[in-house]
Amino acid sequence: MSRTALRICPLCEATCGLTLTIEGTRVTGARGDRDDVFSKGFICPKGASFGAVDADPDRLRAPLVRRGGELREATWEEAFDAVAAGIRPVAERYGPHSVAVVLGNPNVHTMAGGLYPPVLIGALGTRSVFTASTVDQMPKHVSSGLLYGDANAIPVPDLDRTDHLLLLGANPLESNGSLCTAPDFPGRLKALKARGGTLTVVDPRRTRTARLADRHIPIRPGTDALLLAAMAHVLYEENLVDLGDLAPHVQGLGEVGDALADFTPEAVAAACDVDAPTIRTLARELAAAPTAAVYGRIGSCTVPHGTLASWLVDVLNILTGNLDRPGGALFPQAATDRTPRPAGPGRGFALGRWHSRVSRHPEAKGEMPLAALAEEIDTATEEGEPVRALIAVAANPVLSAPDGDRLDKALGSLDFMVSVDPYLNETSRHAHVVLPPPPPAQSPHHDFAFNTLAVRNQVRYTRPAVPLEPGRMAETEILARLILAVSGLGGPGADPAAVDAMVVEQTLGKAVGDPHSPVHGRDPKELAALLTGENGPERRLDMMLRLGPYGDGFGARPDGLGLARLLDHPHGIDLGPLRPRLPQPLRTVSGRIELLPRPIADDLPRLRGALGERREGILLVGRRHLRSNNSWMHNVPALTGGSNRCTLHIHPDDAGRLGIRDGAAVRVKGAGGEVTAPAEVTDGVRPGVVSLPHGWGHDRPGTRLRHAAADPGVNVNQLLDGSLLDPLSGNAVLNGVPVELSPVEQAATEPAPAG
Repeated sequence: MSRTALRICPLCEATCGLTLTIEGTRVTGARGDRDDVFSKGFICPKGASFGAVDADPDRLRAPLVRRGGELREATWEEAFDAVAAGIRPVAERYGPHSVAVVLGNPNVHTMAGGLYPPVLIGALGTRSVFTASTVDQMPKHVSSGLLYGDANAIPVPDLDRTDHLLLLGANPLESNGSLCTAPDFPGRLKALKARGGTLTVVDPRRTRTARLADRHIPIRPGTDALLLAAMAHVLYEENLVDLGDLAPHVQGLGEVGDALADFTPEAVAAACDVDAPTIRTLARELAAAPTAAVYGRIGSCTVPHGTLASWLVDVLNILTGNLDRPGGALFPQAATDRTPRPAGPGRGFALGRWHSRVSRHPEAKGEMPLAALAEEIDTATEEGEPVRALIAVAANPVLSAPDGDRLDKALGSLDFMVSVDPYLNETSRHAHVVLPPPPPAQSPHHDFAFNTLAVRNQVRYTRPAVPLEPGRMAETEILARLILAVSGLGGPGADPAAVDAMVVEQTLGKAVGDPHSPVHGRDPKELAALLTGENGPERRLDMMLRLGPYGDGFGARPDGLGLARLLDHPHGIDLGPLRPRLPQPLRTVSGRIELLPRPIADDLPRLRGALGERREGILLVGRRHLRSNNSWMHNVPALTGGSNRCTLHIHPDDAGRLGIRDGAAVRVKGAGGEVTAPAEVTDGVRPGVVSLPHGWGHDRPGTRLRHAAADPGVNVNQLLDGSLLDPLSGNAVLNGVPVELSPVEQAATEPAPAG
């Protein structure tokens, strides 16, 4: 007999509400939840394939432990005993930094990934922390930290009310949004146009989003910061700067104008391949719009000047008075955010509090560049011990980081490795222990990270749609037991609930001592006894909701939020449109927006040097697919095929010049290696640019990804050697990198010239 259950989709950043059809314990269908307060019934192909993702037969069902060189099924007890025996001796002998933690993108798509990794890192005491952020969004965190004093204070475009939207390096019709949580992003853009608004897209590819736009600017890859700097220059030059209500909260306005004096439209035009009149028009239209928002994403982050581009996105929003106002770019307020503090000076944001051991890359937001992981393992220096053990949680850096071949070899040399992963993939195949979480239908869901980036304030929570299959362990329990195993906080058989109890005790202890908290001066034990929920994770969610900006404050605000109230609203609770919040979110030392922070000013000469740079030849960019999310979903037949294929997009002019035929094999060579992929000749990419999608390359032995291995594609990141990084954020440069092309049939004789 079938039934239905609600579930928030965890397969991309849109966080749409789903209604699942369930036969017994099997998900047989998924449709959009029309009553969901945020997504209102929208669904994409990934959400519609929820059942296929959930039931993938290649998902691991039991832990694996390496014995005699082979990974074999084991009991959970045996697996955690092996973890303790493998990790703790390394940390004790070589120090805490010899144990690295690598966190992959799926961590922000699970409730467990939001609650436990910070506790794991704290228990280990390691500074060797690497995450997907440094192959994606770290420039935005760094620029926000420098501007606002908080690396997580990221303003998002007010899509539903803006009159003018400028998108750079973003393709939300394929990605469903990134660092901007917006169910039905395509519908919101169409609504913008229907109400008379303007959409401009800056992208070297004519993406689906670009085809929807009123204006498409096919910029030369990697030059976004130059274009934005020139637009800001025009605002100063033509007296179009108007801070409006922001004026009391901004310092450094004149200094920015002086710093950008050299970036005239005429000076940047050749480097960007955007003519000066167009640049001036973009700036004037931005200034003239009743409300406007500039939004830059991965294409503007994964380039040599990613932090400067991210900074300039916000600078333009500030100079036009569009930051923190309806229709502009605003700071969301999630229900699990900490209790808002009164406005005033804070501690600010610091970069480079420590450095990586080999190449001396500065730390950013407590993280090292993922591109440096291989050298931190395989290179000996006098500067401390190399990484000898590694814990990877939902991470596949062999495919997601540059130079996967080198990292592949480095992982094989580790003393010990643990992977928390549902698959035996290109990275987890090296592990000594693999701990597989259950399918998403068997897990609860609340979006901690994405609600802080949502275009509307709301809160939703769904319990598991089906019970845990016998022999499975909840992901929350896996991570709690992992913390106990690696830290020695509990002996054999320790109750994983102790981890949650410890966090509750510490959090409430701080809250009662905080004069701004609604529970100031109360007894933390009394508060802990008031928490509701069926388990430790739910008790922690209840605590965060009750202490948060909409919470009941444990009785201080009787109409406020708590878990019990949220459970009474299975489709979620709407908390209203984004609202102006300044100066409250600011945590800078000055208590104001610091428009020209010293690290930014120090990096501008490097951007000035780029005015005269224009490499000839072919530049490589990535691309997103609607039915994919990095390397996760290539093992699901329903989500591959069609446009979701690993092909090399190349413009007809370049194909003709290089003798490349549509569908023929092309050898692509970069600084890190070479790959061969089929050509897809299309005018959807500008001349001089080729595009390969990210996350492919499923051809290594020892994996259990049968469908992905049947059509493996190639690993675009193998074309990179990992040496190109944005210096401020440590983010890998993945776009706008030079490559050489040759038809495979000519490779044995004489390669065709690249330019």
